[in-house]
Amino acid sequence: MPVKKKTLRLNMLAMFIAIIILQTSIPLIGYIPIGPLEITIIPMTVVVATILMGTLDGAIIGGIWGLTVFIRAFVWPTSPLAAIVFVNPVISIFPRIMIGVVAGFAYTQLRKHFKKAAVSMSIAAVLGSLTNTVLVLGLIYVFYKAKAPQLYQINIKELLPYLLGVVGTNGVPEAIFSGVVTPLIAVPVKKIFDRATSE
Repeated sequence: MPVKKKTLRLNMLAMFIAIIILQTSIPLIGYIPIGPLEITIIPMTVVVATILMGTLDGAIIGGIWGLTVFIRAFVWPTSPLAAIVFVNPVISIFPRIMIGVVAGFAYTQLRKHFKKAAVSMSIAAVLGSLTNTVLVLGLIYVFYKAKAPQLYQINIKELLPYLLGVVGTNGVPEAIFSGVVTPLIAVPVKKIFDRATSE
């Protein structure tokens, strides 16, 4: 890899890591608290990084987000639920890595079929966001279905219907938001990024 391109890549990685840290640290920038869970817009950041830099770097950025979630579950949990479930790295880190993997694969494949990059970006963003939602909630069910009554001190007789409700109330709006906003950011930035890497 040419020195200039390698330097640009490292700078972009550092920039996205800084954005992730800000989004996980400053209220309402990355998380919007609603009840025991939160609407999160950070998957969009991971998808944008993936579109600009590729699947591997997107997975790295997603992993950084997951790592911050894991650490904060111990030292500064965003909610009582986070302190219970996100201390498990399979739940806190793995789904975030998979955002980059799924979005990167989807974007690469879709670009072969859609002339407009914005369409591929939008679909990849929706799939990336849903990947996070489905994996996090699915893994919560796998690991904590026997402890449902203790989650956030709420009365949950059946965890699965509750989590399916969260998919509808949280996951779907997150996916729609990502699908709409990601192309608005990624299309112009990618043109600049591609021009910089081709020089």
